[in-house]
Amino acid sequence: MLNQEEYSEQLYTEDQLLLDVKTAIVAAGMPEVSIAPGYGRLLGMLVSISRSSRILEIGALGGYSGICLSRGLAPGGKLTSLELKAEYAELARGHLEQAGFGSEAVEYRVGPALDSLKQLEAEGATFDFFFIDADKENYPNYLEYAIRLAQPGAIIAGDNIFLRGRTLNTEKNGPAVQAMRRFNEMIASDDRLTSTLLPAYDGLALAVVK
Repeated sequence: MLNQEEYSEQLYTEDQLLLDVKTAIVAAGMPEVSIAPGYGRLLGMLVSISRSSRILEIGALGGYSGICLSRGLAPGGKLTSLELKAEYAELARGHLEQAGFGSEAVEYRVGPALDSLKQLEAEGATFDFFFIDADKENYPNYLEYAIRLAQPGAIIAGDNIFLRGRTLNTEKNGPAVQAMRRFNEMIASDDRLTSTLLPAYDGLALAVVK
C-alpha cells in the first residue's frame, strides 16, 4: 500500500529537469538530500503567492531547490544562494541557467553561510523569502539572521526538521539533533513569527515574520 507521500507524488508528472538535477548530484558524488518534490512545488507556490522578489537560500547543493524557488519569483526578482563549497555552487549555477535563470536572476556567495549572512547584514540587504536547508547545527543561527534580514511579512521555510526521525527520538542527542530541536522550538514560540510545522516527508517549518 502506498504511503501518503507516494500517493501524492504519483498524481504529478515527473519534472524532467529536476530529475536531471538529481542524476547530476549522484554523478558528482554529492549527498542526495534535495528537498522532496512535494515541498519543492510548495516553495514555488509560496514564492508566487507572496509575490516575493528577493529570496535568500541557505544551502544550494545542486540547484534543485533553487529552481523550485526561482520558478515562483516575481518578474525582475532575484535569488541569492549561499553555499559552502564552490563546486556545489558551480553545479547549481549551471542547472539554474538550464532552467532559464541566468546571472541577472541568481547570485551565489561561496563560503561559510554565517560569514555571508554577516556580510549581507552589513550591506543592509533585506529579503522577503528565506529557505534554510544547510548544516543543521547552525539552523538556530540561520533563523535569527533570517528574522533580522527580513522585510515585514517575509516567509521563512526550513527543511528536514525531523532529521529522518532523530528529532523525535529521545535517545538521539547529537549536536545536529539538539540544534534542530532548538530551531523548532524557536520557530514555534518566537513572538516575531507566526508559524506552523508540516509533518510530511522529512518535515518543513514555515513562518511569517510579523
